[in-house]
Amino acid sequence: MEKTYKIEGMTCGGCVAKVKQSLEAIPGISKANIQLEAPQGVLTLERAIEVEELQAALGKYAIEALPAEPAALAGSATSPTVQGTSELELPEKSFTTYRPLILIVAFITGVTLLAQYPFADFSGMLWMRHFMAGFFIVFAFFKLLNIRGFAESYQMYDVVAGVWKPWGFIYPFVELGLGISYLINFAPVWTNWITVIVLGVSSIGVIKSNLDKRKIKCACLGDVFNLPMSTVTIVEDVSMVAMALGMLFLGSS
Repeated sequence: MEKTYKIEGMTCGGCVAKVKQSLEAIPGISKANIQLEAPQGVLTLERAIEVEELQAALGKYAIEALPAEPAALAGSATSPTVQGTSELELPEKSFTTYRPLILIVAFITGVTLLAQYPFADFSGMLWMRHFMAGFFIVFAFFKLLNIRGFAESYQMYDVVAGVWKPWGFIYPFVELGLGISYLINFAPVWTNWITVIVLGVSSIGVIKSNLDKRKIKCACLGDVFNLPMSTVTIVEDVSMVAMALGMLFLGSS
C-alpha cells in the first residue's frame, strides 16, 4: 500500500537523498518517493508502520502522516526517475541556468591570464597551471560551504562515492589540495597524475548519468546552485584531465 507523509526540514537535494535513504532502510518500506517542494513523500509499505518509527529513523526531519490524497503526488509515484535527487524540480538546461558556472570559469580564466600581464613572455603552460589552481580552489570553496549536502548529492552519480560514502566528504579536500599544489607548483608530476586519475574516474559517473538521461543535480558547485547534470559537466571534467595530460607530456613551467 502507499501512504503520503508531510516531511519538514528538507532544504536541498542532499536532504532529499538522505531522507530517501533513511526511509528505504526501514524494513517494510519497499520504495520512498521524496520531493522537496511540498515537502512530501509517498511511501510504498509492505506492513503497517507507525509514524514514531519513521521519525526515529529521520532524526531532525519532522514527518507527519497525511490523509490519503494520491493525486497530490501521482506524478512522483509513477515517475520513472525515483533515485533521490533525480526527483527534484530542476531548471531547464539553458545559458541562463549555467550562467553562475560560466561566470566563475570566465573570472578564473581572466584572472589567470592577467597574472602574466603584460604578456611579453606569455606561457601557456604557466597559464594552465594557474587556471587549474584557481579552478580547484574556487570549486572546493563552494563544496565546503555545505560539505554534507555536496556529499549526499555527489553519491547519487559518482562511481566511487556511490559505493564508499566517505569519498564524498573527502573529495572537496582533495580538490583544495590539488589547487594549492598547482598554485605553488608542488610535485607537478604527482599533482598532474592525481588530477588525471581523480577527475578521470569522476567523469565516468558524469558520462554515465548523461547517457542514461538521468535528471539529477550536478554537484560541481556543491549545494549552492541548482544545476542539472549535462554535457557541461562532462566538458568541465574532461578539459581538466586534458590540461593535466598536456602539462605531463608537453612540459610544465
